[in-house]
Amino acid sequence: MRPKITIVGAGNVGGTAAQRLAEKEVGDIVLVDVAEGIPQGKSLDLLEAGPICGYDTNITGTNTYDETEGSSICVITAGRARKPGMTRSDLLENNVNVVKSVVEELVKRSPETILLLVTNPLDAMAYVAYKVSGFPKERVIGMAGVLDTSRFATFVSMELGVSVENVQATLIGGHSDPLPLARYTTVAGVPITELLSKERIDALIKRTIHGGAEIVHLLKTGSAYFAPSAAITEMVTAILMDKKKILPSTVLCQGEYGLKDIFIGVPAKLGLKGVEGIIELHLTEEEGNLLRKSAQEVKAECSEVDRLIK
Repeated sequence: MRPKITIVGAGNVGGTAAQRLAEKEVGDIVLVDVAEGIPQGKSLDLLEAGPICGYDTNITGTNTYDETEGSSICVITAGRARKPGMTRSDLLENNVNVVKSVVEELVKRSPETILLLVTNPLDAMAYVAYKVSGFPKERVIGMAGVLDTSRFATFVSMELGVSVENVQATLIGGHSDPLPLARYTTVAGVPITELLSKERIDALIKRTIHGGAEIVHLLKTGSAYFAPSAAITEMVTAILMDKKKILPSTVLCQGEYGLKDIFIGVPAKLGLKGVEGIIELHLTEEEGNLLRKSAQEVKAECSEVDRLIK
């Protein structure tokens, strides 16, 4: 029997993730959305692409959660995007309610599943899922670091005029305030600190931090979905295929990096059990201070979450 992958939210991110996962044939897919006809239509469209693209993945679209029963992994993309005039606090309150409701429905039907959060503000939403589900920390993960790291690698590749396949980027921290680590980012094994000036590295880091906003500005009426869906696909594949792959992931730290009771982005080993280990990098004093600053911002959001879900 194939693993079942549930994706909640059939918008651009969820729909494109369903397409990428269907093409990889890592499991059958259930696409859930509250909008009638949208998940059904996208699922049917994806099924009809199968004979052409050469995949044989079963894809179901639904407006209810019954079809999600027995899911191996549940990806949550549902939630509101931040609109002009909306504060981060407004976004947090709106999406706490959405994610809380979604998680409650999923865990009723799939008590052994792994939850992969994509909804923003990402670090706080992972905390919501952890608190609401009652799951062990290994089975609640946020998708942010893979996306942010991919952006950093892309900008390094563009700057140096080399294949992105030669770039191994490293990044930690919260999704709203990521910390690309230049010392641990290499091109064919050579640290970029030996290839670029500090001024150029700082410019690439700044562009990475504002990578999502740059795309929103260019699109005018939407946000990124090709790269986020690719990041989801890499994480889901690593888990379901038990790759033990080390990927930057938003996970619960319990003493690692000197942080406790906080979801934040760090290198994590992903396999069938979910998070199977956290890799602790040696940080400079400056890097450690920046990570703690990022953690403080996440802590503030999580305190607000505690108030909202009581």
